[in-house]
Amino acid sequence: MPEQQNIEYKQSWHDDYLKWICGFANAIGGIIYIGRDDSGKVVGLSDYARLMEDLPNKIRNAMGIICDVQLHDEKEKKYISIKVNPYSVPVSLRGRFYYRSGSTKMELTGVELNEFLIKKAGKTWDDMVEEGATVKDIDEKSIAKFIEDSSDKGRLPETKGLSTFQFLEKLKLTDGKKLKRAAIIMFGKDPMQFYPNVQVKIGRFGTDAADLRFQEVVEGNLVQMLHEVQVQLNYKFLTRPVTFEGFQRLEHDLYPIAALREMLLNALVHRTYMGAVIQMRVYDDRLSIWNEGTLPYGLSLEDLKKEHNSRPRNPLLANTCFLGGYIDAWGRGTLKIINACKEAGLPEPEIIEKNGGVSMTLFTPQLLNGGGEKLGEKLGEKLGEKLGENEAAILDLLRKNTKATIVFIAKETGLSTTGVEKIIARLKDRKLIKRIGPAKGGHWEVTVE
Repeated sequence: MPEQQNIEYKQSWHDDYLKWICGFANAIGGIIYIGRDDSGKVVGLSDYARLMEDLPNKIRNAMGIICDVQLHDEKEKKYISIKVNPYSVPVSLRGRFYYRSGSTKMELTGVELNEFLIKKAGKTWDDMVEEGATVKDIDEKSIAKFIEDSSDKGRLPETKGLSTFQFLEKLKLTDGKKLKRAAIIMFGKDPMQFYPNVQVKIGRFGTDAADLRFQEVVEGNLVQMLHEVQVQLNYKFLTRPVTFEGFQRLEHDLYPIAALREMLLNALVHRTYMGAVIQMRVYDDRLSIWNEGTLPYGLSLEDLKKEHNSRPRNPLLANTCFLGGYIDAWGRGTLKIINACKEAGLPEPEIIEKNGGVSMTLFTPQLLNGGGEKLGEKLGEKLGEKLGENEAAILDLLRKNTKATIVFIAKETGLSTTGVEKIIARLKDRKLIKRIGPAKGGHWEVTVE
C-alpha cells in the first residue's frame, strides 16, 4: 500500500519523526511504519528491542499523548507500527504545531495556525465574537439593501419591525449582547477598522503580470463589495464588444454576468479573512480571481467540476448569504460558473490551487487568432471556388467551438447578428455545416474538412 493521508513508511527511526506523529494527531490520525521502505517493503530493524522501549516514552514526554506501538515480524524481519489516534485538542511538539495534509507533513504558522486552533475549539473564524464591535458599527443601509435583494427568494425570516440588533440576532450573527465577526463582514460600516484585509484589489494587465496598467481597490462590507466590484468591472476594466444591426448599436458582455458574480461570491465566502486581500487580474484574453485559503480536506479540484457537497470555510457568512439569496447551499457555485461559460460559448474555466489559495480563471475564446491553415482556404480546392472572408472565419470558429451561439459569433467576428444568421443559412444550404440537436443545447458540425 503506498503512502497516503494516514500511512507513512520510514526505514529507520529518527527523533525528527515525532513531527509526523504530531501531524497525524492534529489531523485524522494514522500509522507510521518503522522498518519499511517508501514502497512499503519490509527492510527490517536491528534495534527494534530498544525502540519498543524508548518510543512510547519519547512520544508521551514530547507531546503528552499515548500511541499504540506494536512489533511485527515478516519473514524473520522485524518492523514497528505506531498507531496515532486523532485528538480533539491541539497537540504541539516543543511548542510547534504540525498537521498532516495529503501525504505530507507541514508546520502550522500564522493564519493557518490561528484557524487550526479556532477549529479545535469547535468554532470557525466568522463565528467568533468581535469584542470591540457594537451595533453602532453596523451600516443600516447595507441591511436594507440585503433585505431588498432577498425579497424574491423567500428565505429570509420575518424582519419587519425589528431593530438593527434584533435583525442581526435573527440571522444568528450575535452572541448574547455582542456581535460576531460575520456581522461586521456582512454589514459593518468600516470592516477594515477591525480586519485590515477586507478588500478586493482589481488590476488591469497587458500581456503578462509585469505589465500593470491601472488598478482599483474596493473596500467595504460584503453587501457593498458585491455591488461595487461589478460596477468597477463593467465601467473600467472590461471592454464590451459592440455589434450593429442597421443603425442600432448592440453591446455584449465579454464574460457571463452570472459567472463573474458567482466567482466573486465564492471568493468572499470562502476566503481566509486574516490573510491576503482578494485579487482580480484582468487581461485582454482572461480574467482571474484569487482568494487565500486552500480547499478543505477531502475536496479536490476535480470535485469542484462535478456534483459535490457544500463545505464553506465561513459557514455563518455562507448561511447569511444563502438567506439573502446570494448563493445556494448545495455546493453548486463552481458548476454554475462552468455552465454559464459553456452556454456563452467560452472555454471551460481553469481552477487551480495557487500560493496558499484558490484561483479561478475565465477565458475569452480568441478562436480567430489561432495559427494553422484556415478552413476556408482548404475548402477552396474542394468546392472549386473561394469562400468569402466572413464565411471562412465563421467556419473556423464553428470548427473550434461547436457550441458557439449567434451572439457569440457576432461578438468574435464583428458582424451583426443578422449578418451572422445570413451567412449561417448560406453555409447550411451549401451543406458545409449542419445543426445537431435543438437551438438551445445542441451544437454545430462542420461537414467538410
